[in-house]
Amino acid sequence: MIRRENLLAGWVVVVSLSAIMTGVTHWSSKPARSALSFAYQREGGDNYISQTLAIKNANKESVVPVLAFTALDQNGDPLPRVRVRTVYGSDSGRLVVPYGSGLDILRFSGAGEHQVHDVRVTVKRLVAAKSRAAAHPVTVQELDSAGSTVSRFSRFTAVRLTNIDPYPVTMRVAYLVYDQPAEGQTQQAVSVTPLGGLVVVPGGGSAVVKVTGAAATAVARYSGGPAVSVKAYDSQ
Repeated sequence: MIRRENLLAGWVVVVSLSAIMTGVTHWSSKPARSALSFAYQREGGDNYISQTLAIKNANKESVVPVLAFTALDQNGDPLPRVRVRTVYGSDSGRLVVPYGSGLDILRFSGAGEHQVHDVRVTVKRLVAAKSRAAAHPVTVQELDSAGSTVSRFSRFTAVRLTNIDPYPVTMRVAYLVYDQPAEGQTQQAVSVTPLGGLVVVPGGGSAVVKVTGAAATAVARYSGGPAVSVKAYDSQ
């Protein structure tokens, strides 16, 4: 048994080294659903996003979950008329979660949406990702038509994604608009618009995503508003 564990550890090291330049990994077994755990944070505090779901992944690989949610009130009782959706797609197989931890943002609608204090999470499906997720956050910078950096509150026309990891990563970008909740209620994203589609950001490099179509309309409508953000997330 000890010898087998040593051999397995050596195999993992070899795969990790071979994947550094490509980001592509191949695994011999299915990731374990039991290796995922979750923590819901209702309040994010000043200048931080509320209604976030931290996803801890103890599998030694990047994974793609499909999750189902039940909204719970402050007593832990279900709120059956509340619909739970996600921003990054952990409920639809769009979000890639790295080994370690990942994040999604939740949205609530329906009767009782402001009474949600927690969520129950069920893993409906889990598969290994096609490629490795970013080990470090991919940064987003908004650009104007001249390619100069501008604020996310402005009417930008493109975004630049920068990847400091030595391997390429596959990302999506979303433009989020938040509500202005009443006292005691949590702030949530009321509009989520994709900026482009899947984009590969090279290792140690950057990629530019043009803002067109519905994304350009959303930016024009909400630029200058009090609460917007542009978020990049691992996807496939």
